[in-house]
Amino acid sequence: MSTNFSALSKRIEVAAKRAPADLVVKNGTIVNVFTGEMMQGDIAIVDGIIAGIGSYEGRESIDANGRIVVPGFIDGHVHIESTMLLPSEFAKVSLRHGVTAVVTDPHEIANVAGTDGIQYLLDDAEEVPLDLFVMLPSCVPATPTENNGAVLDADKLAPFLSDPRVLGLAEVMDFPSVANGSPGMLAKLDAIRSGGGLIDGHAAGIGREDLNIYRAADIRTDHEAVNVEEARDRLELGMYLMIREGTVAKDLKALLPAITPRNSRRCLFVTDDVLLDDLIEIGSIDHCVRLAIAEGLDPVTAVQMATLNAAECFGLRHLGAVAPGYQADFLLLDDLNDVKIHQVYKKGLCVFDQKRDPKLVPELDENGEDTTVPWWLQSRQPIAAPDPEPRIELPSLNAKSVTLEDIAIALPSGSPQCHVIEVVPGSLITERSIQVVDEQDGLFQPSIEQDLLKMVVVERHRATGNVGAAIVRGFGLKRGAIATTVAHDSHNIVAVGASDADIVAAIEHVVALNGGLAVVEDGKLIASLALPVGGLMSDKPYEDVYATMREVNRALPRLGASEEFNLFLMLSFLTLTVIPELKVTDQGLYEFSSNSYINVVV
Repeated sequence: MSTNFSALSKRIEVAAKRAPADLVVKNGTIVNVFTGEMMQGDIAIVDGIIAGIGSYEGRESIDANGRIVVPGFIDGHVHIESTMLLPSEFAKVSLRHGVTAVVTDPHEIANVAGTDGIQYLLDDAEEVPLDLFVMLPSCVPATPTENNGAVLDADKLAPFLSDPRVLGLAEVMDFPSVANGSPGMLAKLDAIRSGGGLIDGHAAGIGREDLNIYRAADIRTDHEAVNVEEARDRLELGMYLMIREGTVAKDLKALLPAITPRNSRRCLFVTDDVLLDDLIEIGSIDHCVRLAIAEGLDPVTAVQMATLNAAECFGLRHLGAVAPGYQADFLLLDDLNDVKIHQVYKKGLCVFDQKRDPKLVPELDENGEDTTVPWWLQSRQPIAAPDPEPRIELPSLNAKSVTLEDIAIALPSGSPQCHVIEVVPGSLITERSIQVVDEQDGLFQPSIEQDLLKMVVVERHRATGNVGAAIVRGFGLKRGAIATTVAHDSHNIVAVGASDADIVAAIEHVVALNGGLAVVEDGKLIASLALPVGGLMSDKPYEDVYATMREVNRALPRLGASEEFNLFLMLSFLTLTVIPELKVTDQGLYEFSSNSYINVVV
């Protein structure tokens, strides 16, 4: 007799009340995501699966005391690397926010370390009490014009398709390759479709007519809509609309007016890229649900989007509902509108209790200091332990030393006009302008008064010595510089600053860290965070990473930094050439609309 046969038989016995359940949750009000109604009934659980809803007895029972029961939340698209945590640590924070399953794209680590990077994350996630599903990176490198650490074709991706956690192909961001029928891209699309996999889109800046090309290629989802018109275009052409609310890209409020009772079941929430401090302090999909309700969306509709809709989008038939035959992943909420989480259950086990578990965020006095023993040293019940011996060794940084001459921007004398990248707070899209800039001895000089700073990208995978430089406005730095090895999607070193000397110093510091973040003032390092796992993630517990991240953030105001957005995350996206309009790579200033490099000087 097979294990599955035995488990099925046992489940039926419990459902028929011929055997007691392992656990029964009583006195809860269940959000029925199928009918949109509130439902009463005991929840009978056996072997981590819901066997029935009605009147049941079990070996153990829990009194929900009238609380609201909703399915565990599902994040339909997230890059775990953006939290700077390994999956084993990411899971601990996510579960506290009611996220019991995620669909992740290991695109970042794959651009650094190829198939080894993908396997590294899969290995680390093996034992975590969170369902982690993978969409394989579709564009490594993101475009043919970039220098990254690996190239993944269909043959290299194929072996991963046998892993049950792999669902398909992640955001296809190289639209020109799809539109032009590039053999390499078509081979990936065909391999996934032939294997029954799913394909995610990345239609930033793509008009309605061109969306037909994506749909013809069987690309079913998109998370790059930024206004109501784009949202409706995607829904009308049969795509799932992923509504994104992350650290940089905050599209939820703009897209909510597109949602109607007739189309809401084709909509789901995603975070895409969220930094650890936002994940801890603001939340994940729970924040999306909370914000959507506050903006006027029906609470049950918001819950559907965060649960059943996401599960159906990815064919996860066992997730997304509190109903017989579904995995027992659910939350007990003290309040539905505020999404106030009392407990989180994963496969019928309580993995978070707000009364039992220490707070993620410490209680601070008026000076912002902890009033008790450092909270990250307090004893807590560990959820999962990372593997102390990673199976795969990832590559170290491999960059040539950078000099002041390497980062110089040569200008004609007089009053030169230059293309300027204009940062847009709350958006991955940049605007462009043409400005008369300061010049001295034939070189660009940053202007604090005009907020015109220098941005530099240094190749760090093969020590090519490539350095790209451009002019950016919006960071507000009055002094110093910042640098990071998190630079989507090729993840070279990127820096911005008001001083060439500080830019070089910041780059030197992140190289010395073997990857990470650095804040420099007057040539001195004032804060840093080491990210030795591919230059993208820390190997430390989330508490330690969060504490260090707070130190880095506290250092930024010393440089006069803008407080409208997270500087490091914004900087990391100014290298992403598949998003309009001007970006920078190690080869120079890139123009999205022409799909080509342009001169800084007009």
